[in-house]
Amino acid sequence: MDSTREDSDDTLAYLPSPLASYVRWVESINYHVGRFAMYLIFLMLGILVYSSVTKTFFFPSLWTLEMAQFVMVAYYMLGGPYSMQLNSHVRMDLLYGSWSPRTKTLVDCVTVLFLLLYLGILLYGGISSTTYALEYTERSYSAWRPYMSPIKIIMCVSIFLMILQATAVMLKDIAKLRAPHRPPTDPKKETHDEL
Repeated sequence: MDSTREDSDDTLAYLPSPLASYVRWVESINYHVGRFAMYLIFLMLGILVYSSVTKTFFFPSLWTLEMAQFVMVAYYMLGGPYSMQLNSHVRMDLLYGSWSPRTKTLVDCVTVLFLLLYLGILLYGGISSTTYALEYTERSYSAWRPYMSPIKIIMCVSIFLMILQATAVMLKDIAKLRAPHRPPTDPKKETHDEL
């Protein structure tokens, strides 16, 4: 698909076969979910354009603003694991950029544990909130009063996918650490023997 995924497949050779299969499986799922989520931005824009037109020329709709918010939450949450897979998430870089690739990988292996702890607590709260929404048919307090369970289910699925992706990233980092160290090549120092 792209060079990042090909590089990832090279490092997966340093993991046991079941773990490498797990990483490929998780990344395949998050790739397809993330590609689907990318198009939700157009759905949200369509809802907002419809809202603008109806407010300007016709009677305003009750559902448009809240529905756009729900679509935005789905876009953001479902796209998170794919963003992590592509390493395109926002990273605060005070020291990280000046470290060697091996040091970065070691630090990533430690910090991903904190991310997993945070996501685990978030998933626990999300499941609790979703269970409440399903049990008591929770509705929003707005005039439209939509059911809250669908968006809460999407959020829980997204958090679960993020946990899977975080573990896959951790396994890829472990594979990088297990790979033999190759010093970077300097093209200026390479000499070509001519016959």
